Amino acid sequence: MTTPADRDPVTGASPALPRSRYALDPELDFLNHGSYGAPAITVLHAQAVIRNEMERDPIEFFQHRYVERLDEARRELAAFVGADPAGLVFVRNATAGVNAVLGSIRLEPDDEVLVTDHEYNASRCALERAAERTGASVRVVEIPLPVESEDTLVERIVGATTERTKLVLFDHVTSPTGIVFPAARIVRELDARGVETLVDAAHAPGMLDLDLRSLGATYYTGNAHKWLGAPRGAGFLVVSESRRDEIEPGVISHGWNAVESERSRLHRLFDWNGTDDPSAVLTIPAAIRFGREAIDGGWPAIRAHNRALVLEGRRIVADALETEPVATESCIGSLASIPLPPSTHPANRSLFAVDPDQRRLAEEHRIVVPFPTWPKPPHRLVRLSAQLYNDRSQYERLAAALRAMFRS
Repeated sequence: MTTPADRDPVTGASPALPRSRYALDPELDFLNHGSYGAPAITVLHAQAVIRNEMERDPIEFFQHRYVERLDEARRELAAFVGADPAGLVFVRNATAGVNAVLGSIRLEPDDEVLVTDHEYNASRCALERAAERTGASVRVVEIPLPVESEDTLVERIVGATTERTKLVLFDHVTSPTGIVFPAARIVRELDARGVETLVDAAHAPGMLDLDLRSLGATYYTGNAHKWLGAPRGAGFLVVSESRRDEIEPGVISHGWNAVESERSRLHRLFDWNGTDDPSAVLTIPAAIRFGREAIDGGWPAIRAHNRALVLEGRRIVADALETEPVATESCIGSLASIPLPPSTHPANRSLFAVDPDQRRLAEEHRIVVPFPTWPKPPHRLVRLSAQLYNDRSQYERLAAALRAMFRS
């Protein structure tokens, strides 16, 4: 039940779930769930229990309980995303999953790999590095904004393939622009042309209703720490049956020469990459359970709520800026981007650079929201997230602050 302290002090509005259920600073309007997630306190407590168990008796935990707990997490996550557990392995995050695939597949100098200009920069860097190492060529498929239909996305990607195309890397939900790509349609069309697919699904688990068996991607990697609500450090990779004997993790450990008839080569290689803290991955079942119980209707209701709220939020902000969103409603999940006026600040491509206006918004208004650069400086967007702890009044305050910054 929402308590008075969870209500907005100006409008009296209440989020779908009390903000006190999360560890976030209650004084922040946190509209950036998409970057690093925000686990519920209940989930963080579940992780603390696992960590306490691990620290009380590390030998018992790692040598006698770890494998069973890992397999339990694998089964529950596989059921949640509709995947075959035999092809599902855990990685630190989706970037690690992309790197594992690109470091394992055999690219030749005559091969071509495709990527869209909306691709997450880290994954695109990994693709460029793989091409440099093997001599393959990278071709960038431009998808201009606004995106008016799913058909445009399918036609742009599929139409760019040639006889040389070996692999297509694309986001299921784009990071800078928040566009949901029709992954099943794209995979089906590319598969018919003999082209393999690597789907970077950092944002999809928990945001979208997934059935990875029917989607049929060659490789599909995602995060559990964003919309699924697990702690950070919990990612996964799903490998199609025909490729499971070829994919290796970035770190080779004891599984390389282990003799274990009951575990597949894929699981042997990925299930132990050296001593680490596995509590984030082992907390995934608790995160799934939290979503089922958080509000009436469970995960389907969460997805519907977040989508409706982010669409309302982008309407409010777009009206304030007198601009148009970047995509039709059918291509939106729980993220939505709106164009901002071009930056007047010098371009900064350092690793941890933050747009100065984004920083000003946080310092002066206590509103946390990213200003991703797209497609290149000085052009940029404001990217909204919607989660159960958000409410309409937060987007109204954001709209007022942006209007004062850019329209006055």
